[in-house]
Amino acid sequence: MLKPWIEAQARLVEIAAGRAPADLVIRGGVWVNVHTRETIPATDVAVACGRIAYVGPDAGSAIGPETQVIDAQGRFMVPGLIDAHMHVESGMLTPAGFAAAVIPHGTTTIFHDPHEIANVMGLEGVRLMRDESLIQPISMFTQMPSCAPSAPGLETTGQPITEGEVAQAMGWDGIIGLGEMMNFPGVAAGDRQMLAEIAATRAAGKTVGGHYASPDLGRPFHAYVAGGAADDHETTTEAQGIARVRQGMGCMMRLGSAWYDVQTQITAITEKGLDPRFFILCTDDSHSGTLVHDGHMDRVVRHAIDCGCDPLVAIQMATINAASHFGLERELGSITPGRRADVILTSDLATLPIELVVAQGQVVAEAGQLLVDCPRIDWPDAARNSVHLGRALVADDFAVAAQGQSAQVRVIGVVENQAPTKALTAELPITGGVIQAQGDTCHIALVERHRGTGGVVNGFVSGFGYQGRVAVASTVAHDSHHMIVVGTDRASMAAAANHLGDIGGGVTVFRDGVELATVHLPIAGLMSDQPAMEVARDAQAIVKAMQNCGCQLNNAVMQHVLLALVVIPELRISDLGIVDVRSFELVDLIVDP
Repeated sequence: MLKPWIEAQARLVEIAAGRAPADLVIRGGVWVNVHTRETIPATDVAVACGRIAYVGPDAGSAIGPETQVIDAQGRFMVPGLIDAHMHVESGMLTPAGFAAAVIPHGTTTIFHDPHEIANVMGLEGVRLMRDESLIQPISMFTQMPSCAPSAPGLETTGQPITEGEVAQAMGWDGIIGLGEMMNFPGVAAGDRQMLAEIAATRAAGKTVGGHYASPDLGRPFHAYVAGGAADDHETTTEAQGIARVRQGMGCMMRLGSAWYDVQTQITAITEKGLDPRFFILCTDDSHSGTLVHDGHMDRVVRHAIDCGCDPLVAIQMATINAASHFGLERELGSITPGRRADVILTSDLATLPIELVVAQGQVVAEAGQLLVDCPRIDWPDAARNSVHLGRALVADDFAVAAQGQSAQVRVIGVVENQAPTKALTAELPITGGVIQAQGDTCHIALVERHRGTGGVVNGFVSGFGYQGRVAVASTVAHDSHHMIVVGTDRASMAAAANHLGDIGGGVTVFRDGVELATVHLPIAGLMSDQPAMEVARDAQAIVKAMQNCGCQLNNAVMQHVLLALVVIPELRISDLGIVDVRSFELVDLIVDP
């Protein structure tokens, strides 16, 4: 049982002095010291009250009759891995399900921003996520969402977050800081609410998460940094990452299910030789299938190593760098006295097999098997009844009326493995007064689902490669989380949308009006309370169904659910219309001739 350091201090001293037994002793390991970036053989670790009491050559004096002893057998002892920026909901799991999925992969600390559920349920959704996070066997810190809606005036969220609510949440246990400040134009322009949220966070001595999704490194960037954001995970190039670090921001390099931004930035360390202290690894968004089959932060560390990074540096970026960034370096991130006893045993630093995981002083996983319970809260009816369409949708709801033989339209261009899209145009035929999808250009619709208005906004998207009469619908629709429907056939789009309304949310694939696959997400239309393996199985069925319909994009589900993210350039769709994120304005779907 983890105790606060002040309650454990006296016992830790007794154990370190050789006068008392420990709860757990790991013997004969190679100590990966992230403070000095070295490995030290023949080291023992003694643990009590969920914390490390002693690290040194011989902890024999700490072994008593009740002490659990683990023989490391010369394996490396690595600090538990930390995900510095992510969204639990993106795994389609609740905090309990997410913890259960990542613990066997060596993740022992998570900093998560629940702005997905905040857009659906407001402050109450944040509280529910915080509540379930606090009872997990690993450390799960919650960031208070900053932007709901993410871009005021460009979208309508289910429940807006106010500056007063941000200030209130800063006094809650388990709230580590402010979630990513996505309204970077607002900060740069001196928006009163955005600055007030940041000020309330800084006044509480907590960390402000950043999100500057723009290539402009001129005055707007400098104004954003001056506004108080401490980090940024939206960097995609070496130059962007270096610019953040030079200004004292943490550069969070992400490898998620669909974002591959480590390789293009890590050259700042591997080639330019910059100090890695302010470079941090994270996932941002991980699909449940990725978690179950590929890994979590262990996957990110291995990828960084494969990109040429020294294994010890890669481990630093996933442990002590993250802990220090949040002001928790005396609590987390290293195998040193007083810290939470989060330790991984691995036989190889380069390939990083996760062979045994200790979190807060207890063995939580071994050989890929979870050994502890991850408790769940009782999610209320309000969370399980969040999809309100207001009426049954029909094919005509997805039609764009126009005159003439053809029309020049704006098209959202999907970019594989990246969050940004391209602002494209296409000349599409008009039949019966309706613009028709053609070739790789599909219909896209944003269906209002929070207040039951029956509203549908239509547009066009390219890059999915669908063939035949196909429709894919999702109530996961970052960030306002209405419903995104993409398809080649309007009748199938209506069928898919109505199906999600009937089941209370999820992701579904229809072809010729018939359901091919569905992931049920009954909690806020975002998450399942089923085990990760079951969710991953259903999610994989979605991926296969999309592939069978012609889509060959890597993790196309993640691309789909971000099409309404009106804070990342270039072109998006919202419940208010088509959004040009380069200028942060609503634009006409049909381009004037």
